Amino acid sequence: MKNQSFAAIDQSFSPYRSFRTNYLQKIGGVGVCALLLLFAGKTTAQAVSSPPALAKTVDVHYNHLQSLQARYTERYRGMGIDRTETGTLLLKKPGRMRWAYDSPAGTVFLLDGRNAITYTPGDAQAQEIPEKDLDDLRSPLRFLLGHTELAKELTGLTLTLVKLDDGSTGYTLSGAPKAMDQRVRSMALTVDGRGEIHAMRIEETDGATTDFTFSGMKENVATKDGDFLFVAPKGVEVVKGAKPI
Repeated sequence: MKNQSFAAIDQSFSPYRSFRTNYLQKIGGVGVCALLLLFAGKTTAQAVSSPPALAKTVDVHYNHLQSLQARYTERYRGMGIDRTETGTLLLKKPGRMRWAYDSPAGTVFLLDGRNAITYTPGDAQAQEIPEKDLDDLRSPLRFLLGHTELAKELTGLTLTLVKLDDGSTGYTLSGAPKAMDQRVRSMALTVDGRGEIHAMRIEETDGATTDFTFSGMKENVATKDGDFLFVAPKGVEVVKGAKPI
């Protein structure tokens, strides 16, 4: 995946807020932003000494991966909406991502390495916009397949002990993404001591929250280029979004 910082991703958020809003109203998806899942690792509280130490552990775990597959649950609350969606997430270096929603079947949000495409079955159009102009909170989830240093990307990094679903000790690693203060108030990762991420929460400055939880994660799965390409159904037009001035 491309080496991309939160700051670089943030430069493209604002121009397409309307695109994000319209898509959210269709499928409840928004999010972006993040990744992944219920992992099997057992840890103890003594395994983690500080927020930077745990952040480094997360970096080491994910920066070596080439691909990921997981089931996800995404819950968005804001703008008068409270909606939960489920589906399957597939990521691959460099810069490829596919969110396949369970309902309605065939609903997708994908990045092909250059562009983002969204489509909901029954619509006459699919929308395509340059990745760099994308306004969607699922985008930061790409950092898990990039090369990042969380301790440098998140300011005010804090660590809180939590209990994971399997009863083992976990941690909430929270901070404010740099250069995103106009959009995102905080990002919180729920992880275990091995750096494996179980959940992610993104809180926007307007009070909206997006929660991602993950399960059934498979690392370095076999993928095909076609997994990240959109083939428009018969009669569906792909509308390209204009680059903002």
